Amino acid sequence: MSNTYIIAEIGINANGSVDVAKKLIDVAKENGCDAVKFQKRNIEKVYSKAELDSPLESPWGTTFREQKAAREFNRDQFNQIDAYCKELNIDWFMSAWDLDSLEFAES
Repeated sequence: MSNTYIIAEIGINANGSVDVAKKLIDVAKENGCDAVKFQKRNIEKVYSKAELDSPLESPWGTTFREQKAAREFNRDQFNQIDAYCKELNIDWFMSAWDLDSLEFAES
């Protein structure tokens, strides 16, 4: 008998959309995953100001900052993800890229 625990990496692939996150959670659950993993970062801590202010055309705006900020979930969005995962009986967690995000995750 196997004690394998399978985690689906969602990361930031939901592009800041709880609806997309739910679809990815559904796919993970349907395919036998035990958990889904998200990522959390404080973009101001992880990237330099010059990098954040650099031009980048995306659906969220015209800078790297706008794209990165739009793809991060806030507390309310993570609460929605938490409720959905509980409803489906699938575990979830997040990896923190910085100390601010670790504190966010712990709270």
